[in-house]
Amino acid sequence: MKKTIFTGSCTALVTPMNPDLSVNYDCFGSLTEEQISKGTSALVVCGTTGEASTLTDEEHLECIRYAVEKTKGRVPVIAGTGSNDYSYMLKLSLAAEKAGADALLLMTPYYNKTSQKGLIAAFTGIADAVNVPIILYNIPGRTCVNIELNTFGELAKHPNIVAVKEAGGDINYLAQIIDTCGDSLDVYVGDDAMTVSSMALGAKGVVSVFGNIAPGVMSGICKLCLDNDFATAGKLQIQYLKICLDLLKLDVNPVPIKESMKLAGKQVGGCRMPLYKMDESSLAKLRKSLESVNLI
Repeated sequence: MKKTIFTGSCTALVTPMNPDLSVNYDCFGSLTEEQISKGTSALVVCGTTGEASTLTDEEHLECIRYAVEKTKGRVPVIAGTGSNDYSYMLKLSLAAEKAGADALLLMTPYYNKTSQKGLIAAFTGIADAVNVPIILYNIPGRTCVNIELNTFGELAKHPNIVAVKEAGGDINYLAQIIDTCGDSLDVYVGDDAMTVSSMALGAKGVVSVFGNIAPGVMSGICKLCLDNDFATAGKLQIQYLKICLDLLKLDVNPVPIKESMKLAGKQVGGCRMPLYKMDESSLAKLRKSLESVNLI
């Protein structure tokens, strides 16, 4: 049996910025402490929500080192190290391991639109080279590449490939992954609005965007699921459903979640271009959603 990295709610942490858009490490530390105090089970650093694509290599690795230092082993730190360039992905993965990351999150290579054989070769190569567990990240809406079921089955045979963050938005496909891989691959859902339904099917938890603004709510929903109280968990998810959907639909992640956090008084700053601030109409809708569930 492979070791499960976490169960419950893992927050895909934003990377807070100063007014000049340098990384705000003081705020990063405060957010980390808040997450742990509210019951978050793990943290993803430098993922999609963490704006990894706009960070320099030095910033990327410093964020990982900083998170490792601040968490002090209290929760796993999962480092995003995926790329469309295998050599770069390998270099970054080895550096993240050296920096103390507990696990790596590897998205499907974007833009190249590689074959399934290419996915197997690339992910296997990284898994052979590092000594920390790997979570695959299937997000075809951003990368235009979907990990097929047979590919999941093949990759799940590797002892160092232990889980997948499934962010395709299809509950049926998530169920098929669980059916295909069984205990050889833990499944985490990457869509907050699908948390309860996914965990009812056997997912171990969620990698959450919403957890940035309401970590206690998200960890509470997951705890209810882990306790098999899906009825109560479902009511809570429905209560917060609109804001979860707005965080993904009103603009491109992580723009709405950073705006939400700023409305709640957290000084996380803006996003680096080409990501851009929300228009006033969308911001008004976001504010209304947050007010409706007393998050601001």
